[in-house]
Amino acid sequence: MPRYTRAYIPGGTFFFTVALLERDRRLLVEHIELLRNSFRQVRKIRPFGMDAIVVLPDHLHCIWSLPAEDADFSTRWRRIKGLFTQGIPLGERISARRQIKAERGIWQRRFWEHAIRDEADYAAHADYIHYNPVKHGHALRAADWPHSSFYRFVEAGIYPQDWAADAASRELEKE
Repeated sequence: MPRYTRAYIPGGTFFFTVALLERDRRLLVEHIELLRNSFRQVRKIRPFGMDAIVVLPDHLHCIWSLPAEDADFSTRWRRIKGLFTQGIPLGERISARRQIKAERGIWQRRFWEHAIRDEADYAAHADYIHYNPVKHGHALRAADWPHSSFYRFVEAGIYPQDWAADAASRELEKE
């Protein structure tokens, strides 16, 4: 089996998917302020641009732009996940393997990243991010989901307020 190699590109822009271990939990939205604070703390120490984000109950998607000469998104994710986990009360189911490693059972160990190639790739992933609450049945329109950068895109003139609100927009599938 080939070994996976991450695309570490200094100053790159990346799309990420990060998920909870138990996909039926609602920890991310139930503890949204803790998650926001975790991001803030890490951005103070290891800056990065948060271009787009959506936080769903059990996973999140985002686009980051890293500073020039910096390609280390893995350390940032490790710190964000760690800070969030520290603030969650104990009580989750922990596998024997995680118990041996003294790990909590909050996050999936890994995350998925994709290096953004060009403006069209960026736009497609931003659309995917903002459409995701509709896709998963959490909202009828992108504008209805509160845990998203959608309104920043509306204010910037990228999307109209009613983007992803009609039947045609439900055809968006980029996964």
